[in-house]
Amino acid sequence: MTAPMSARLATKGAINGATLLVLLASSPTFSFVPPPFHYAPHPSASLCMSSDVSHLLYQEQEKLIVQRGELEESLVSNVSPLKAPVIKVRGTGKAGGFGKSSSGSSSSNNNKAEGKEYAKLLQKEGVVRIDNVLAADTADQVRKYLYDLRKESEIDVANGKIQPIQRFADVLLKQNRCDLTVPMGDEVITRALDETLRLSPIGSTISSVFGDDAILHEFSCLMSDPGSQRQVIHPDTPYIEGKGPVLYTCFIALQDVTLDMGPTIWLPRTHCKEAHEEFKDTSLGSDGGESKKDALIRTQPAVLGTLTKGSCAIYDSRVLHCGTANRSVNGTSRALFYFSFKNPEVLYPGNPPSIREELAAAKVSLGDLIEDLQLLSKGKGSQLIARLGSLMR
Repeated sequence: MTAPMSARLATKGAINGATLLVLLASSPTFSFVPPPFHYAPHPSASLCMSSDVSHLLYQEQEKLIVQRGELEESLVSNVSPLKAPVIKVRGTGKAGGFGKSSSGSSSSNNNKAEGKEYAKLLQKEGVVRIDNVLAADTADQVRKYLYDLRKESEIDVANGKIQPIQRFADVLLKQNRCDLTVPMGDEVITRALDETLRLSPIGSTISSVFGDDAILHEFSCLMSDPGSQRQVIHPDTPYIEGKGPVLYTCFIALQDVTLDMGPTIWLPRTHCKEAHEEFKDTSLGSDGGESKKDALIRTQPAVLGTLTKGSCAIYDSRVLHCGTANRSVNGTSRALFYFSFKNPEVLYPGNPPSIREELAAAKVSLGDLIEDLQLLSKGKGSQLIARLGSLMR
């Protein structure tokens, strides 16, 4: 396979030979017959042949992953909606909510206290839901902005003005799905960052584990159109013995995510060594029965990301999960604005990031980003976000 694999194999990146073998072992219905191969001495003919073969291999990969996804859909049965926990923090005068109207120290202290409680749940379960991190009108504006950007980007790519990688991260199941990298600096995106990182407990939740030096690793939007297929269950990053979490990713719903729109499924508490070892074991039992991987998928309780507009799910990148098929009856595309922050002690998490090249090179820290948003809220201007915006191409 020509492109490097992303650990988030069904979301972005090509698939490598080792992973293909794992999927082959997991799919007893798969049978591959190599296409006829003809020698073509002319260089241009060779390039054409290589492209044809790559295309055939890619189609075979897609078919295999779709088949495997359908099998896993039949295995997962113990599913319940992912619900926001009731968080009670002494002195806040509320349970499970947070104030977004104030930029004062009281609101900041509440967010820090709530963030610590969410972080405890996140470390235990591997995924946690926080409601109302974006105002409904902000979510609507971000959604419109990003779909307009997608349309503009697709036109620019088609006309040869830019390369696809400058706007889109690689997606394995390409049909009816894209991963649109988001620029920094536009007003509507800055407002979304302010509401999610400064005014909600998201920033405090992540910093409670990684500290303020956590590095922005991804900044993008997953769009799943009607007709997109179910992904295979996967972790974004591997479990590494003796190491803690490496990435926390935040999915923010830009519209209500209903059951038929392809919500994400997570298998809580699978960010551990035992779950990853079972997940990697695709060998059939001595009696020819199901593999440990399939048994894990069948028996592990799962939660479904039927999020309301403006709500989010934060998850440990090692947790097993997948996006389901968008079978929307009214033709609604599902958009999840997302960002992830990396443990500053980790050099490479094992997950090629979905982020603009200029933004990745800046190595923006969570603390610096929140500090810049605080200055902006006080009318003192934005130095960091304005500088990052000037770098966007």
